Amino acid sequence: MKEFTEEEIIAYADKLLIGLSKEESSSIKEEFKFIDKNIDKINEIPNLSSITPATSPFNLYEGTLREDIAEDSINIDDLLRNTGETDGREVKVPKVVE
Repeated sequence: MKEFTEEEIIAYADKLLIGLSKEESSSIKEEFKFIDKNIDKINEIPNLSSITPATSPFNLYEGTLREDIAEDSINIDDLLRNTGETDGREVKVPKVVE
């Protein structure tokens, strides 16, 4: 696999409108080396080319919806009875942001 230079990394980052310093590009270059090393380990797996890739563990075209059954809910007045202060059908809470 091709090893990227810091100049190439900076140029690609500029194309993506991401400003990188020399230190950041150096760090990314080291990350690319780490990724390359791990990809090499994956490529060492025997018979890897004979394995069919899994794109999703679920069949995305098979789905069922539950039947929509209306259920009785708790009366709003009974629910609001447990609150300290209300404003109509809403619960008042202390202001947390100044």
